[in-house]
Amino acid sequence: MKIDFDGIQAFVAIAELGGFSKAAEHLHVTQTALTRRLQKLEAYLDLRLLDRTTRYVELTAVGREFLPQAKSIVGEVTRAVGTLKDMSSRGKGNFTIACIPTMASQALPVAIRRYAVEYPGNRIRIIDASGFEVRDAVLHGQAELGIGLPTDRHPELEELQLLEDPYMFFCREEHPLSKREHVVWSDLHEADLIAISTMSANRLALDVQLAKHGINISGRYEVRHLSTAIGLVAAGVGAAILPSSTLEVGARPGLIRIPLKGPTIKRKIVVIRKRNTTLSPAADAFMRMLLRDGYQGNTIPMQGTPAA
Repeated sequence: MKIDFDGIQAFVAIAELGGFSKAAEHLHVTQTALTRRLQKLEAYLDLRLLDRTTRYVELTAVGREFLPQAKSIVGEVTRAVGTLKDMSSRGKGNFTIACIPTMASQALPVAIRRYAVEYPGNRIRIIDASGFEVRDAVLHGQAELGIGLPTDRHPELEELQLLEDPYMFFCREEHPLSKREHVVWSDLHEADLIAISTMSANRLALDVQLAKHGINISGRYEVRHLSTAIGLVAAGVGAAILPSSTLEVGARPGLIRIPLKGPTIKRKIVVIRKRNTTLSPAADAFMRMLLRDGYQGNTIPMQGTPAA
């Protein structure tokens, strides 16, 4: 059944304003157009809703019974359309973002704080997950946006580079290499390294870049999560090669990070979205804010962290 909203709106305006002239002016249409709308509705219903002469307009018995429902229909549609227009013009609404843990704990909160100032009242659901899980969350519609690592190209996904995150050498302050201003890869062959599992997108990204330079680094220990590696380093079990964003400056007393050079290797952080899909106004505003505020192509600083 096709609902004649224009006809219902015309009927309500005429009934409330008491005549065709005022109703036409209110709806910004001609009286002829308004009359046609009402006639079309009455023809569809096969009922007379208004009795009108040259001197007056009066609701029929059926019209009086229908008016409350008609007003409710017009009010609901008007409010719904107004809400959508408000969402579009002001970026209002809610959305879900999937994000790798290192970005979720540092860079993302800073971005969300700025977003909350510009778009107060919006609700964001955060899925903190591995790089592969971030990609799958966006691919399967569980999240509109993802912040993660580049993965195998997928025809349904689009990746926009957000920043670059250099790999650094993490150790305790008593480590033999801890006084260095920087560490070169050849220094690490005899270090007790804590390696990230090959199940991790971080490890795959690092291995690809190391292979380009003919560098092969193996670890005495292997873990899956960066947070576990940091815990072992902090306990003095060994040292680790991790992205600089893994640990905030000064977050762990006695633990430092040192720039790795010869070569400097960085992981790329990307924003992931589905191709050929329209983001909600809230998600679109967040993505535009991320790229607008200078993150695209930027690099997280490589300064070493002094012992706290």
